[in-house]
Amino acid sequence: MLRIGWFSTARGPSSRALLSAVHHAIQGGAIDAEIAYVFCSRVDGESNETDQFLVQVRGYGTPLITESFEQHRRVAGAKGLGFAGGKFAAWREAYDAAVLRLVQDRHVDVVLQAGYMLVWTPLLCERLRGLNLHPAEPGGPVGTWQQVIWQLIDQHSTRSGIYMHLVTPHLDQGPVVAFCRYPIDTPDLAEAWQEVGDTPVSELRAQLGEDLPLFQCIRTAGVRREVPLILNTLQTLAQGRLSWGVTDPPPAPLDLTGVVELQLAAVPKASGA
Repeated sequence: MLRIGWFSTARGPSSRALLSAVHHAIQGGAIDAEIAYVFCSRVDGESNETDQFLVQVRGYGTPLITESFEQHRRVAGAKGLGFAGGKFAAWREAYDAAVLRLVQDRHVDVVLQAGYMLVWTPLLCERLRGLNLHPAEPGGPVGTWQQVIWQLIDQHSTRSGIYMHLVTPHLDQGPVVAFCRYPIDTPDLAEAWQEVGDTPVSELRAQLGEDLPLFQCIRTAGVRREVPLILNTLQTLAQGRLSWGVTDPPPAPLDLTGVVELQLAAVPKASGA
């Protein structure tokens, strides 16, 4: 059985949706695994969204561990995330050391970052085998999902993707473990692309921002594939068909495009039955 650790800051509903999807897949027998614990970098009362997540975790009966990043930052009299220019502030390293003390005795095979907004320091990367989801194809744009979408629009890209990568101290640059790709120049997006034309991204962001139809279409296409990619990656790990050590690089990336697309194609048929 695959033992999973779960790290989240839980800023919004997508964090709850991802946890729900994996929890129910495990409960339904689709994945031979268990979520051994959930760690959250916020505590009760810091955010309404996070509070809902914490209630969800407790409702599942999953062991919950919390350590407030905000409280550590406040005590240090600091601002920001404590990470700049590839270097971590001392208080930021101290926070990860505190986190490690809380989770190190709970043996897990892999730690999934799902909506976790902090870059791991080398200490955590050396001690935990972490996986993170990035909303781009291998070699594609880096940054937040919003930044990725704007870059895709700016470059008039015809394709995007999602990948699971090994967590390293270098944001979104860890070795890719599994991925899927999908087109973003399909007929149903043609009108949205035509509306954009050659308008500079700076103008599009100023005029409509994330309400831009093309932005929304690309976001929807990616979100639809996030859960299938995560579930199939975890299933592959649970079956022993994909493995690597904490410090050893993973094997060649696993292309799950075909599996993900087949599952998505089956969704309308299942819902209409």
